[in-house]
Amino acid sequence: MTIKQFIQEEVLRPRLKKSGVLLVYDPERRYRELCCEMADDKCAVVDATESSIESREQALVLLQELGKQGAILENLLIYVPAARPLTDEDRQQDPFAVYGAVGTEFPEGDGDEYQSICLKAKADYATEIRRIFANNPNPTFDVIDAVGGGAGWPTLQAHLKVESARDIIFAMLAPTPVQQKSLKAGDAWVPEIRTLLANTLGLQLKTKSKNWSPIADELWRFVLFSEFVYDLPGTLPDALSDVPCAIPEARPLIEDLCDRLRDSTVNMPLYIERAETIEADLGLLNVCGDLEDLGVRDTFPFEERSFFAQAVDALKRDNIDRLRQMLGRHKSSVWIGRGENQAPWQLLQAAACLVEACEDADRQLPDHVKTQESLIDFYTSSMREVDRLQREFEQAERDLPIKQDGVDDGVDDVILLARAAYRKLIDKVQRVFIRHLEQYGWPPSGRLANCDVFDKMVAPKLQESGRRVAVLLIDALRYELGVELVKQLADDDQVELHAAFAQLPSITLVGMASLLPGAGNELKLIRKDDQIVVALGDQMLPQVKQRMDVLRKRFGDRFAEMPLAEFVRGKGKVDGGVELFVLRSTTIDQHMESTPEMALRLIHESLKSIRVAIHKLRGLGFKEAFVVTDHGFYLNTASEAGDVCTKPQGKWINVHERFLLGDGVSDTGNFVISAGNLGIRGDFNQCAGPRVMVPYRAGEWYFHGGVSLQEAVVPVIAVRMQEPGDKCVPQAEITINYKRSAKKITTRLPVIEISAASADLFSDNATFEILVEAHDKQGNVVGEIKLGGMVNPATRTLSIKCGQTIAVTLRMDLEFEGSFTVKALNPVTLSTYSKLNLETDYTV
Repeated sequence: MTIKQFIQEEVLRPRLKKSGVLLVYDPERRYRELCCEMADDKCAVVDATESSIESREQALVLLQELGKQGAILENLLIYVPAARPLTDEDRQQDPFAVYGAVGTEFPEGDGDEYQSICLKAKADYATEIRRIFANNPNPTFDVIDAVGGGAGWPTLQAHLKVESARDIIFAMLAPTPVQQKSLKAGDAWVPEIRTLLANTLGLQLKTKSKNWSPIADELWRFVLFSEFVYDLPGTLPDALSDVPCAIPEARPLIEDLCDRLRDSTVNMPLYIERAETIEADLGLLNVCGDLEDLGVRDTFPFEERSFFAQAVDALKRDNIDRLRQMLGRHKSSVWIGRGENQAPWQLLQAAACLVEACEDADRQLPDHVKTQESLIDFYTSSMREVDRLQREFEQAERDLPIKQDGVDDGVDDVILLARAAYRKLIDKVQRVFIRHLEQYGWPPSGRLANCDVFDKMVAPKLQESGRRVAVLLIDALRYELGVELVKQLADDDQVELHAAFAQLPSITLVGMASLLPGAGNELKLIRKDDQIVVALGDQMLPQVKQRMDVLRKRFGDRFAEMPLAEFVRGKGKVDGGVELFVLRSTTIDQHMESTPEMALRLIHESLKSIRVAIHKLRGLGFKEAFVVTDHGFYLNTASEAGDVCTKPQGKWINVHERFLLGDGVSDTGNFVISAGNLGIRGDFNQCAGPRVMVPYRAGEWYFHGGVSLQEAVVPVIAVRMQEPGDKCVPQAEITINYKRSAKKITTRLPVIEISAASADLFSDNATFEILVEAHDKQGNVVGEIKLGGMVNPATRTLSIKCGQTIAVTLRMDLEFEGSFTVKALNPVTLSTYSKLNLETDYTV
């Protein structure tokens, strides 16, 4: 391979394939010709040598073409005969810098210097290459190609079927099954590899063995330790001073070998296994434990502790640019292949997003506090995203592995900082919200009250004979979850999201009754033995049965209802004459009340069930579906000792520790408002509640029942079913793999590879949504993919394109051991794309 071909195929093309857009800076104009030669049907090349203006226009057109659905063009290379800008000011002056931000740039570091590239290409002639550059800093390609003359390593080349020293050494580290079999078949190649390693790396093999395995063991330790040493900014500890290390001239080759091993999907598990073993053998964790700066390369797993500490420090110092740099670099780290390593970084990513969103919302808040309407609009349009990010952060916190006693990994600081940022914002918003509540009352005038949803939205659809309508009553589906659900449903149907306003107090007993016909005029709260009883006119509604009887009495045989879970599992039948079909789910609320530590992981189960139900309803001939809820919720995770409110003076009935009904007097900690002003009819004169986000009893983690944007602003989702049509649905071949086809998992956080391949002409550029679950022999879910990367936090589904391979972490239930099946499912139909049989083999 010539040096020009090496630069094209080993340096530039892999970056193009990975990033899509590559910006090449070349003030010496050394690479112009080879860049232009890379143009083909799938790769466009823009040469800015002759005209900057015309080339900018051409680049913009091609970039737009690159992003089009079904476009043939896959890559864009822009050649600029100028020096790469080094500062932000220089980038602002560079008209092409934006393309580097979209994709990547060349050169990026010392490894991209011309001499370093030549050393990688001619690794077995490093001494001669350095002599050439010492005499001429800019030798031609012909001079470099002439180095070596044609000499090689014939026995090694014959065994391994590769030519260059670089590829020979790589094959010794990570041989294919065919290469490994050939190496084990004889030992005539051993003298050559001893000479080759001595000449290129400075490695004098100590092993006297003539077998591949011990030679590979020594080579792995030498290569990885050498990269660690050359990346270490400070002095190497004395305890490691006698460990063999590569000669300085071999550094580019060492780094190139390590990069190839880490970047390869096939070899990544092997690299992780080797690095863990070498780290333990050398005692690096203990010997280097006091070093604060370990460089920038991810050679060994213990180095992540240093990188994570630096990222946490950046978060504390509000150094967002530094934090983004650290998080961005970690996304491509080899250690995402270890499930245990992912969790802290995912928490940090979630914390960074939450803190930044809180700061943005805090800056915007003064522009939206003048009226109740403006505050509500601010919440439904943008601030509800803060709630989403807080929920995702809390999910990430609960996905953390159990920490060993006495270990300070910086995670606690991240948790405290993120929760404090959210609590500070919400307390500020809540004070404004309560001030408007006292002035304007509830629900907001001229807006959609939840108690009017049935009469205004559902009932008109039922006036048309034969039109089938479904109503999904989902307990505790707060507004931001409604937004996430709409994103999923909109792929198949026409969907509209409306903000509605919960009937107070925001508890299930009241909220579900408010969704019945006539609730806007007839719903009332009755006092009975110091308890609240809900009534619709003269009919008491103490439980689900009585609420469903209201609909049954009004619609007769046209009405049917059942739990959502039964419908999804296919256990219930729906008569063809049913025109109003109600599906009920209390999953979110029940788990939040009883097991809040598990509830956040189970929210996606409710959203998944809704999507499956909508799909089934469409097949049964239903034309409309409405997803409605009784109330939202607030996650009180930042509470501290003493974070409680003392009740105001008076005679009160306590409602879910966040709301009082009765008579009394307001004070600095509590509002007291007439019941009528809060839309409450019946036997109660006044309502009271805390002015900030605290309860009347300590230890409350899950808030509902009170008055806040999170509790009282709820989604109403109207779904108009689309006809199936004749459109072609893309098909994909999904495959699942674990650790080079291993059949046993040794950790409760195994990393699974999901790959998608095109199955027809329509799927080449298609994106597929996949649900990945582990099922036991009875079909119970015993493992789910963890959040992070391309996993949707609300649905725990994965988006993958044809040609992609994505590594995801499977979180296994702590109590489960035995055989199980990992399944890739269609999240709408729950049909199986692919499956993989595994079993547990835990050491502890």
